[in-house]
Amino acid sequence: MKKADIEEFFRRLEAQRPDPQGELHYRNTYTLLVAVVLSAQATDIGVNRATRPLFEKVDTPEKMLALGERKLKHYIKTIGLFNSKAKNVIGLSQILIEKHDSDVPRDREALQKLPGVGRKTANVVLNIAFGEPTIAVDTHLFRLGNRTGIAPGKTPLAVEKNFLKAVPDHYICHAHHWLILHGRYVCKARKPDCRACVVEDICRFKAKTV
Repeated sequence: MKKADIEEFFRRLEAQRPDPQGELHYRNTYTLLVAVVLSAQATDIGVNRATRPLFEKVDTPEKMLALGERKLKHYIKTIGLFNSKAKNVIGLSQILIEKHDSDVPRDREALQKLPGVGRKTANVVLNIAFGEPTIAVDTHLFRLGNRTGIAPGKTPLAVEKNFLKAVPDHYICHAHHWLILHGRYVCKARKPDCRACVVEDICRFKAKTV
């Protein structure tokens, strides 16, 4: 996609959603981290359903350890892979206490050393909690990067790097949210709603729905 078209692409997404917000429920940076870890291969709606009552009682690493893995599993048992996720949440809470004074580090490398935290999760936390100009490539962004022609790539990392090169600096902080929401509600995987798309005329997708 041409530079001028990319500028217009994000101008329209901004006009449609001036203040885009992530849809995961959280209370602070720690609960954001936990929510993102739990959201792997799960829907935000399903995670929120489980974490709302959990976060009313647990909002620090110390409280999570006091709750314990067995009781945590009870809260998140409706989320896929809840056994391994519970173990990861307890593990990362322990490390935050021991190595980071109970704070979530503002550093990708440190975040990725935590159990259950990969590059995508680290990028989400850095962007939402700390305002870092990161692009977290999930299935929606991977699809949009290739489908629209903005950031084609064969791997999530390649798509991420191409988005970072392509997205204008003044849109980069919110680009992640605009793209996720657009992919979730308009540019859907099986049947994109091109008639409702505000950037349909710019997008390079050949098999547009009519």
